[in-house]
Amino acid sequence: MFDFVAFIPRAISQSIPLLYGSTGETISQKGGNLNLGIPGVMYVGAISGVIASFFYENSLDGAPINPVIGILLPLSACLLGSLLMGLLYCFLTVSLRADQNVTGLAMTTFGVGFGNFFGGSLMKLTGSDVPSIALSATSACFDRKLPFAGSLGWFGKIFLSYGFLAYAAIFIALFASYFLNHTRSGLQLRAVGESPATADSAGINVTKYKYFATCIGCMIAGLGGLYYVMDYASGVWSNDAFGDRGWLAIALVIFTVWRPNVGILASILFGGLYILYLFLPTGTNLAVKELYKMLPYVVTIIVLIIISARKKREDQPPASLGLPYFREER
Repeated sequence: MFDFVAFIPRAISQSIPLLYGSTGETISQKGGNLNLGIPGVMYVGAISGVIASFFYENSLDGAPINPVIGILLPLSACLLGSLLMGLLYCFLTVSLRADQNVTGLAMTTFGVGFGNFFGGSLMKLTGSDVPSIALSATSACFDRKLPFAGSLGWFGKIFLSYGFLAYAAIFIALFASYFLNHTRSGLQLRAVGESPATADSAGINVTKYKYFATCIGCMIAGLGGLYYVMDYASGVWSNDAFGDRGWLAIALVIFTVWRPNVGILASILFGGLYILYLFLPTGTNLAVKELYKMLPYVVTIIVLIIISARKKREDQPPASLGLPYFREER
């Protein structure tokens, strides 16, 4: 029989980086910026946290780690690195009006190269023959679970067996949904994404909102990279270990029709589809496994076709998504 009690926690753990990435990208796109640099942002956020944790753990000289510092230091470094990536993207696309697609792809390439370069440099400092960095002490701080979760059987395993970043991802997605739909600033941000000229004529600072949405979105996405290393991968950094999770997060934005709250369940679905091949009997047939790995993308294409066929305005992307705004043409 299919083991749902084992499958669901794995699917949820797999879904958290996707949820962080899709929430951050949704906020960015609601402001009109199509940030295809999310995979690179997640990479930079992860390696920034790894660098901070690496030097902190090495400075302890065998002393026990301070859990507060062990969490706050990589968390702050991750947010700072992701913020700088967001500022760079905004400077190029909002201030200089560079093409958003090209800029995003360039930032993904840059972010992956940045992470691999500094990750490789840290590996050389360790002198280890294994091409990875293990930050087990810091990972234990991030992966700490509720002490009574193990005594609650299947309920504890499915709902309470995760680190704090997993629950933070759900809270951020719900808050982002509330912010976009029920606050004045959220409505103004959506107005900027739909028609920046109209928003500008109404006295809304278009540049400020685009910077705000993209930078906050990048910081949220960066947390997805940090979660992957510190929690999902148990503190082990390996170059090029992220796979295509950043691209899946962008696909998830389309799947959820730009609604962060829907992204919670959708990311769990994507996370489950991503690892489904591990739980289905495929034997030694590698071709079947590869077909199972295609499922998240196939589902996204099907949803995109259905949305396009319905032609409902509320299911469409922001009208000015990916387009530069020239105030003099207003």
